[in-house]
Amino acid sequence: MATAGSKIRVHYQEELFELEDQAMAGFDFVLSALDRTMEAVENQDIELAQIVMADDDKIDGRYLEVHQGLVTLLATQSPVATDLRLIAALLHVIKNIERMGDQCVNICKLIPVVGHEPPVDPTMVETILEMGTKVRTQLVQARKAFTDRDPSLARNLVALDDEVDALNRSCFVRAIEIGDEPDRREWAMTMLLAARALERIGDNTVDVGEQVAFVVTGLFEEFEDASAPTGGPTPG
Repeated sequence: MATAGSKIRVHYQEELFELEDQAMAGFDFVLSALDRTMEAVENQDIELAQIVMADDDKIDGRYLEVHQGLVTLLATQSPVATDLRLIAALLHVIKNIERMGDQCVNICKLIPVVGHEPPVDPTMVETILEMGTKVRTQLVQARKAFTDRDPSLARNLVALDDEVDALNRSCFVRAIEIGDEPDRREWAMTMLLAARALERIGDNTVDVGEQVAFVVTGLFEEFEDASAPTGGPTPG
């Protein structure tokens, strides 16, 4: 016959599993935001960009929901070592998800700045769209690595991120080469910020991968220095 204590423990485990599922579903919100963001960049679609910005409340809401649930478990259940690692990792992951949503918003905020018919450079747009495709792959892989507790898949995110970093550098080079016409240069500088935001999303997926390794091994290891310069402009 199950004791009251064992029933409480089962309920606690169910809550933790549910919170993990909710956190992983946050990746779906980011993927949707990223897809719409890339479409808005490709078509210079101000209205779609505004939808992405409005829908970011869903990602923020998921962050608050999962974060509060995890903090409550910490405060009330005294989790053992393995569960404690998972809770700590999920707190990091849900914050990464919230930040990735913010980066999509940052890109969408740039689209109205350049107007409805900006002096678009096709080469630079193609590079940014390619970055978006690769970052999307990273997002899907980061989620699978965490769900499957697969450190090898998590570490592979670094190689994917190197490809995104290289494309970011290509955008920077193209912006320098684009010419001296003021409107065209202004557009290029604005799009550099978009490329940088995508590069940051890639960095966040690597951060998720590091949490996978932490959950599995109990040791935290930085896969790479995500703050290192990538050849483009760095934040102040």
